[in-house]
Amino acid sequence: MTASRLRDVLARLRWSQRGFAQALACDDRLVRRWASGDAAIPPDVAGWLEALAEAHARHPVPEGWRRRSA
Repeated sequence: MTASRLRDVLARLRWSQRGFAQALACDDRLVRRWASGDAAIPPDVAGWLEALAEAHARHPVPEGWRRRSA
């Protein structure tokens, strides 16, 4: 996974770099290094993100619930 693809997948999942770091329980500086291309993204992390992106694409947010209030 490239740094550009990482940033794209995080955006599609509506995940900030900080939120992603929290999900992985790692330092957010590490995720910033991945996102900038300064460090290689581990294959298991890349595979997990790709699987999440695929599931998100197959199961989008239901349209009828947007902008509804209680």
